[in-house]
Amino acid sequence: MGRAGLACGVVSSCAVALLACGGDDGGSQLATASNAAATSTTSGSSAGGSGGTGSTSSSPTSTSSGGGFNPAGSGGGGGGRECDNMLVGVIRDFNQSNPDFEGELGVDPGIVASDLGADDKPVYAGPTPTTSGQAAFDQWYRDVPGVNQTIPLSVPLTELSPGIFTFDDSAFFPIDDQGFGNEGHPHNYHFTYEIHAEFVYEGGEVFTFTGDDDLFTFINGKLAIDLGGVHGPLSASIDLDANAQELGIEIGNTYPLSFFFAERHTVESNFRIDTTISCFTEVPTPD
Repeated sequence: MGRAGLACGVVSSCAVALLACGGDDGGSQLATASNAAATSTTSGSSAGGSGGTGSTSSSPTSTSSGGGFNPAGSGGGGGGRECDNMLVGVIRDFNQSNPDFEGELGVDPGIVASDLGADDKPVYAGPTPTTSGQAAFDQWYRDVPGVNQTIPLSVPLTELSPGIFTFDDSAFFPIDDQGFGNEGHPHNYHFTYEIHAEFVYEGGEVFTFTGDDDLFTFINGKLAIDLGGVHGPLSASIDLDANAQELGIEIGNTYPLSFFFAERHTVESNFRIDTTISCFTEVPTPD
């Protein structure tokens, strides 16, 4: 979405220090909570974030790192079971007339429940200001003929600094002129993106996302990052060690990471991942 929305962001399952900076009006506000295990930043112009520290950072470059996305949707693991640094997922394209797109603006935490559903999909916890109800939300990450169109997409994570693996694109429009098309806009602004992967928890990992609009990240089925709403770029980090008890994870075991993104409004789309998780195993995306 980009410039139009601003307020505050939330990281679920841990308290947050949050800075929200105005977009068009330049206003800002600061909200803090008791535990600084995770932090969030908003910016009206570009994405930011730094994995490996669990804290806010300066704005990144506006280029796509790691060689761009792979529309073929195939990771480097051949059969999809080898560990590598490719995140493999599915885009679902929507018409802008859908009631959850081009609607209300604002940061909107609490759209999804804290536990992932039995079908590995987010569970709607509304009503909320930027969503129109469960029936529409349940289409975001499910294949619904006539409502959405699926397009496979992979993003590579590149080690841009020692131990930190990044994908960064401040003009994240991977399906321009595909699906339902741009609908009179310079880009296709109305889509969701779903990724499922597994990783071995070795200790010390941090996962950071910066972007707009919605982002829900689950680790071991528990909501770890909640950046719901139609807003400018927000950044949030989850420190796995600091939140291991809440996430139910122990060093040496393998756990799922489930990632749900939505781009719901013109005129910008920012998407950045920074993480110290060096290797992911692809998990097929459920329909």
